[in-house]
Amino acid sequence: MWTARHSEELRRGITIRIGYADASFYECPSCEPPSNYSTSPVCPNCGSKTKLLRRVSFVDCPGHHSLMVTMLSGAALMDGALFVISSNVKCPQAQDREHLLAAEMVGLQRLVMVQNKIDVVDQARARQNYEEILNFTKNTVAERAPVIPVSAQHKLNMDALICAIQEKIPTPERNHQLAPRMSVLRSFDVNKPGTLVEDLTGGVVGGSVVQGVFQNGEEVEIRPGIKTEDSNRAKYDPLLARVARLEAGGGEVKEAAPGGLIAMGTDLDPSVTKSDGLVGNVVGKAGTLPPTLEKVSLDVDLFEKAVGTEQLVPVQKIRMNEPLVLNAGTAVTSGVVVSARENIADVALRKPICSEPGSKVALSRRIGESWRLIGFGTLR
Repeated sequence: MWTARHSEELRRGITIRIGYADASFYECPSCEPPSNYSTSPVCPNCGSKTKLLRRVSFVDCPGHHSLMVTMLSGAALMDGALFVISSNVKCPQAQDREHLLAAEMVGLQRLVMVQNKIDVVDQARARQNYEEILNFTKNTVAERAPVIPVSAQHKLNMDALICAIQEKIPTPERNHQLAPRMSVLRSFDVNKPGTLVEDLTGGVVGGSVVQGVFQNGEEVEIRPGIKTEDSNRAKYDPLLARVARLEAGGGEVKEAAPGGLIAMGTDLDPSVTKSDGLVGNVVGKAGTLPPTLEKVSLDVDLFEKAVGTEQLVPVQKIRMNEPLVLNAGTAVTSGVVVSARENIADVALRKPICSEPGSKVALSRRIGESWRLIGFGTLR
């Protein structure tokens, strides 16, 4: 499945917005591992009927350094990651270092290294690239991650890759008793142009349930909500909506729990949700969400070197009046440092966030032409 949906992505051959695709993993009772794994209800090797293991959602994040903040939004939802490296280029590239550090920072512990494009290199280069990957992952969160050589175009070693995912990225234990919460990664207007008013479908938000269980028909709150003008100052008001429909894995469901991506149809005006208008918001039961924060106080942990820079620029301390970009969950906002002392920074945000104390926030600074990841902060 192509996760690139937008014309600009297809034209340029790169991921710009977060993409996603769902898949099902099956196991054949007759074949030996890893060839017993597939994505088919019938074994492609022996023709036996296979057993469904689980359904999974893949989130496709942009690799390009200028889209790093987009990547961090997607990483905030993941239980594990496939770290895809091209075997026909030297590893690590600047963005490889950037993404591995980002994975560590958002707490991704479960990784599988995917050595792709094995069909366009000879055996010597494939072995050399394998060694480069091992050296790159030394003393990192990916040090013990398996390295699976694949050709995505020719479907080579897909069984071995599914086997590695099954072993290294198990479905985490979930506490369904917690108050439900979802981070919004995409939002849409699904109505075609020219639809009559009486036939309009309410706005749709997409993302991943972080905790608890959402039920069809219940009332939810969305924070920070939408921007309103109040005495010449931008203000955000929370939204209240009713869940009209829940979809997961391509089908309608009565309830949505953590794991995988879901689409939540609501009774909101579709103009509010169109063109990703609610990305970065948090959905939960009314009265259970954290407060909306217009200013944050952070315990700052800076990297030694700015991530993604070819020259590995040393990271200077955060300064007063410095502009920063912050990633909190799926929210991306900018802010100005109003106070900086030792390892604590107070930042006034241009767009508020909905987060609770102890949450991690990624920090990026303008270096050259791009925003570069320089460290993270923990909300006080």
